[in-house]
Amino acid sequence: MNYFTELSIELANNRDYLDQLFRVYPLAPESVRYVDGEKWDKVELAFQIRDNVSLINALLDLDLFPVKDGYVPYFRHDRTAINRNPQTVNRICGRIYELGIEELWKKCSQPKETNRQMGQLFRRWLDNSGVGIQPVSEKVFLSDNNNAVLAGNDQQLKEFASKHCGYERDDKGVDLIARFNNKLVVGEAKFISDEGGHQNGQFLDSMTTLHTKAPEDVIYVAVLDGVLYIPSKKKMYTHITKNDENVMSALVLRDFLYSL
Repeated sequence: MNYFTELSIELANNRDYLDQLFRVYPLAPESVRYVDGEKWDKVELAFQIRDNVSLINALLDLDLFPVKDGYVPYFRHDRTAINRNPQTVNRICGRIYELGIEELWKKCSQPKETNRQMGQLFRRWLDNSGVGIQPVSEKVFLSDNNNAVLAGNDQQLKEFASKHCGYERDDKGVDLIARFNNKLVVGEAKFISDEGGHQNGQFLDSMTTLHTKAPEDVIYVAVLDGVLYIPSKKKMYTHITKNDENVMSALVLRDFLYSL
């Protein structure tokens, strides 16, 4: 077992782990998702006059589509397909009309899923000197070899990792890029809230990133928190205790970086 995995397990089972973790992931009570007023007016008008093409287009302009349907992403990628596929549009709109305008509003303004907030919250914690130093721009990061954490959004970090760290996963971004003792650290952060299903998939995805082939001066880490540190015979705990991999809580990440 990795030393920092062991530290994470000890922290999770013997200390005020969740209380401390709230500094990294301060999950807010659910609140309504912002919906642009002008965009909603177009939705409401199309709904009232039963203009299916306009309704689909107006709803696609919102952040959240109100019904789950496997054909909707196709329309997101190709709006011209809306006019070419009237039966599919009518079928989807039929479900939307069944909701009624009040329920439609509720569906479109539902808060973001918790797991989709995690990467942003982790980077906000880093921005507030979570590991002891303030993140810097790419220009500053590349100007010397001092210990540093790179500031940036999903795309900026992914591009830097691809260019300078040998990162080759086109389907996934990264949440952490740092340099300590002349070693580059590339990390993905996740909060694993439960066992099974999607959460197991999130864990396995992190393991895929960990096993990415990297140059000698690059270290990949999985900054994971949640139920995986609770002793059990289940997949995640078994994996992290039987393998010496860089899996650790955000709460021991600082110790790991300064140990390099």
